[in-house]
Amino acid sequence: MLYSMTGFGKATAETDGVKITFEIKTLNSKQLDLTLRMPGAFRAREAAVRDMIGSALERGKIEASASMEQAAGAASVELDPDALAAYKAQIERTSEALGIPVPDNWFGLLLRMPDVYRAVAPADSSEAEWKAMTTALEGAAAACMAHRRAEGERLEAFFNERIDGIAALLAQVDAFEAERVPRIRARIEEGLAKLAGIDYDRGRLEQEMIFYIEKLDVNEEKQRLTQHLHYFRDTMAAPGLSHGKKLGFIAQEMGREINTLGSKSNHAEMQRLVVEMKDILEQIKEQVLNVL
Repeated sequence: MLYSMTGFGKATAETDGVKITFEIKTLNSKQLDLTLRMPGAFRAREAAVRDMIGSALERGKIEASASMEQAAGAASVELDPDALAAYKAQIERTSEALGIPVPDNWFGLLLRMPDVYRAVAPADSSEAEWKAMTTALEGAAAACMAHRRAEGERLEAFFNERIDGIAALLAQVDAFEAERVPRIRARIEEGLAKLAGIDYDRGRLEQEMIFYIEKLDVNEEKQRLTQHLHYFRDTMAAPGLSHGKKLGFIAQEMGREINTLGSKSNHAEMQRLVVEMKDILEQIKEQVLNVL
């Protein structure tokens, strides 16, 4: 089965008045490219979090972020003396400039000003908070992989349709193959007939003709291309998560056989079929880059 490298997952977990949310967004990349943002209380656990994400998602360009929110009434806050002093100084300057008295209840006024409170984050996370973090991470990773699998099913349908297209074009080669060799032979003999007065060894001509026609034979290319098409399908259906690189290698081998088929064809209609095969193969190669 196939998994896309494109996915999104989000999950939350709560403990002791703390709500932890983990989000994961993934895109295609040849390697694991992880960007991680976490609350300061979990900085000491960053290496472990990276390992967990890498094990669950394997590869891709991954943007992961965790946030921690205190439940109502559970947040630890303190006054910001610098903010209070700044507000008091501004009010005093404004009072002097406008010639109006300063307020009688300084404290009541200043406490109503914005941003005079600040949350106090713990220096390090507790074991309960770490457990909630891992629960949220695992849930987000599982949701992301479910999204990847759904995208992978669409990729499977896309690839099967394109593989069918190449196979159908390859089947049409046989119709032109039957007439190709006699036509080439007739063209060579016609050319020799125009060389008046030149004597040649008829037996040697037959040998060279056979040798030349054998070089133009495409049966091996057709067989190998057919095998690659089957191998591509088998790889898509194989168990496991990561098949993208292998499918890319198979697509390269398919391209080699199609190119050789084109160079040997020496027939306009067969070359047209080869061009159509190449067009379909390019579509496959483009989408293979999105496979995990």
